[in-house]
Amino acid sequence: MSVSIAASLPLSLFADDWPSWRGPTQNNHSPESGLPDQLVLQGTGEQNLVWKSEAASGISTPVVMNGRLFTIVRHLPGTPTEAEKVVALDAASGSMLWENIYNVFLTDFPAERIGWSNVTGDPSSDRVYVLGSCSLLQCIDAIDGQTIWSRSLSEEFGMLSTYGGRTNTPVIFENLVIISGVTTGWDATARPAHRFFAFDKTDGRLVWASETRPLPEDTTYSTPVVRNFGGQWLLVGGAGDGELYGIQARTGKTLWHHPVSRRGINTSPTIASDGTIFIGHGEENPSGTAMGAVVAIDGEAAAAGSESVERWRTLDLINGKSSPLLVEDETLGTRVYVVEDSSRLHVLDAATGEEIGRPLKLGTAMRGTMLYADGKIYAATSTGQIHVLRPTDEGVESLYKSRLPGGTEVGGSMVAANGLVYLPTTKGLLCFGVKSTPDVGSLSQAVTAEVVESPDPDSEITHLQIVPCEALLTPGQSVPLEVHAYNELGQPVALNASVELEVTGPATVSEGRLTASSGSQHEAIVVKARLGDVSGTARYRYTPATPWAFDFSAGEVPITWIGARYRHETRVVDGEPVLVKISTIPKGTRSQTWFGSTEMNGYTISADVMAGASEDGLPDMGLIGQRYVLDLMGQSQQLQIRTWAAQLRMAKSAPVTWKAGTWYRLKLQIENDKETNEVRLHGKVWPRDEAEPSDWTVTATDPSPNRNGSPGLFGNATRAEIFIDNVSVSQ
Repeated sequence: MSVSIAASLPLSLFADDWPSWRGPTQNNHSPESGLPDQLVLQGTGEQNLVWKSEAASGISTPVVMNGRLFTIVRHLPGTPTEAEKVVALDAASGSMLWENIYNVFLTDFPAERIGWSNVTGDPSSDRVYVLGSCSLLQCIDAIDGQTIWSRSLSEEFGMLSTYGGRTNTPVIFENLVIISGVTTGWDATARPAHRFFAFDKTDGRLVWASETRPLPEDTTYSTPVVRNFGGQWLLVGGAGDGELYGIQARTGKTLWHHPVSRRGINTSPTIASDGTIFIGHGEENPSGTAMGAVVAIDGEAAAAGSESVERWRTLDLINGKSSPLLVEDETLGTRVYVVEDSSRLHVLDAATGEEIGRPLKLGTAMRGTMLYADGKIYAATSTGQIHVLRPTDEGVESLYKSRLPGGTEVGGSMVAANGLVYLPTTKGLLCFGVKSTPDVGSLSQAVTAEVVESPDPDSEITHLQIVPCEALLTPGQSVPLEVHAYNELGQPVALNASVELEVTGPATVSEGRLTASSGSQHEAIVVKARLGDVSGTARYRYTPATPWAFDFSAGEVPITWIGARYRHETRVVDGEPVLVKISTIPKGTRSQTWFGSTEMNGYTISADVMAGASEDGLPDMGLIGQRYVLDLMGQSQQLQIRTWAAQLRMAKSAPVTWKAGTWYRLKLQIENDKETNEVRLHGKVWPRDEAEPSDWTVTATDPSPNRNGSPGLFGNATRAEIFIDNVSVSQ
């Protein structure tokens, strides 16, 4: 059977829109013409500020789609109801259309760094996708702002959300929304690694997951680019291990990877028409002592399996934040424009890496990526210095330079759409244009641009994919399974023969549906698809009905616990098997563990905990329930209920005197009052060998409550080990 696929470009090309962070062609280029040569706020010159929205102030780069602008901002900063939100504005007038507000929970993320991710639009469905600062991935209706589906990547996959604030931006390709981050999952994925996850953009099912080298140095925010190399659609992006990866976009198969840096890569690649990939970094290089570089990689050779793919590397260019800008010009040739973290602009010959002209100092620091539009380069430094430049034989010439009012910072990038230029700042989102503002109220017309793939009808099937490839199941729950087949190039191939499905664990498969049994243990379910010698595997976590009780008598960390196995071990203490959060993993001493559905609510969780003896002091030991933490804090000698550690928008504490070497019992009870719409939290702690006290040690009511979330454990073993036993959950 012959299969012909018309594979559109990874983002539908809408003539006048800017639907993703790097624009419609993924390279910070806009096809716009007639854009302003100056971006004048006030004072001398012709003021061309069309509108300013203080409600859209922030550091996220906006996107524009179908007459609307979308960005991420803080909600009610500094209040007990502070949160994060996606806002939609009328792109022509700046008037607010809607806002989607969601809590920030279980993260060390500081509020000042909200918006280090960016919204991604999907013009074909008129939906937008966003990864929040607490690793909440949402699909939102672009018209009314309602959430269509969401996945909590921290609770479900162990994605880290750290004080550094690095948060990745979703990428759309065909039916997939792809996101990445450093995760500590379960079973085979328990070791930390930078992983890529591809979800069905319609319903949020996980289609594939792919991992890079374990134990990466950093979290990152490098946004991948999707490009066709020799018939293969590859996701090309930097990872936390310092390497650039080429991953088949439909299957998740890693085709190649190349060392760029010793630490994580934060810039995004840009790809020339001949397939050359350019990427920058600001850390140590894989060899030598030089800091930073811009690297050119032969993408076609890498896709073909060559081991010699690096064309050139310019050392000592610290390009760790602003992504390289590539301009292919018929007159000037192909050049790479690179801004160092110190805001020094370099112009490089794309063929050799040699510098053209002298570098130009733009300011003192720069995070955003330059915009190329209407034959001009637009740039904004972190401290608000604005530049409009024009490429020349000698490098660039300045057309305009100004500075935003004092105290205005720029963390995002400028974008152009429908005759307007948008600049995100911490004092307001600015929109500039010429005298006549175009009408952007109607749907843009799509530009026809596609690559037609026609797999050989006799293509050999080399890859089987089960969808969903991962999920959490409860007793009696049934999910439909789909099996997709692909050839070596990652192209879909028709299945002309039946696929055999094998199941291990408490579940059965019948008529294409996987149904969980009524087991009593937390177990793994594995489904394997077989077609001759080709196989594909999916795995599922099974959780029985509550109450749950874990005593670790089996001598192992429960297989289904998220974020546990790498950071914990079982040990016999005083003749009893217990769980120990170890202190010998420097990057894992402060961590969270989850073991239930994100939809759970209104339950009680308890555990026995004991601090190990240490000259460094006492650890922090705690429980997680419904996205709140009950933390027995060692150094401050208190019991605290909170939800957002870095901000403490809601935190209640009570003094508690406790010591190492003594077992204590912790208990957290969550009550969801449907009549008052309140969530009441009660926590207590007492020596395990004493009777439970009748009074709660600390209570709290959250004015902006979390209404659901997985139960789990929290611990910071930096100062001493933590011993855990008799964990229970009841409803």
